[in-house]
Amino acid sequence: MPRRREVPNRIIIPDSKYNNKLVSRFVSCIMRDGKKSTAEAILYNAFDIIEEKLKESPLEIFEKAVGNVRPQIEVKSRRVGGSTYQVPTEIRPSRRTALAIRWLLTFSRKRSEKSMASKLAAELMEAAQDRGSSVKKKEDTHKMAEANKAFAHYRW
Repeated sequence: MPRRREVPNRIIIPDSKYNNKLVSRFVSCIMRDGKKSTAEAILYNAFDIIEEKLKESPLEIFEKAVGNVRPQIEVKSRRVGGSTYQVPTEIRPSRRTALAIRWLLTFSRKRSEKSMASKLAAELMEAAQDRGSSVKKKEDTHKMAEANKAFAHYRW
């Protein structure tokens, strides 16, 4: 973080197929070694699997899944007088989305299905139904913040 000035927000161009900025951010996070077309193929194949299984719009399922995984509050370490406290703080909207995307991808990569597209599709479908590892991660984060509510007065 620079001390002198604020870092400008990057302008995100919506993806070509769905014309959605969230999908574009998700593709960028899936991407490894600059292989954007491979990342797009993974996400679009996952959308095809979702549409095939649930007979619903995959974009709605995707947005619902990301919305269900977005955390509202997290704990940050704060050092006060020689001891470290876990202080609950609210999360700004851009970080909420970033955490949700990161958790969805992390837990979909850990799944046991064959292809990355099927892993991602399964994780998105579970997250849309308020189940799955990524939703559990959000709930654990909220529980941690709730447990440390007594240290909220150390917020800076």
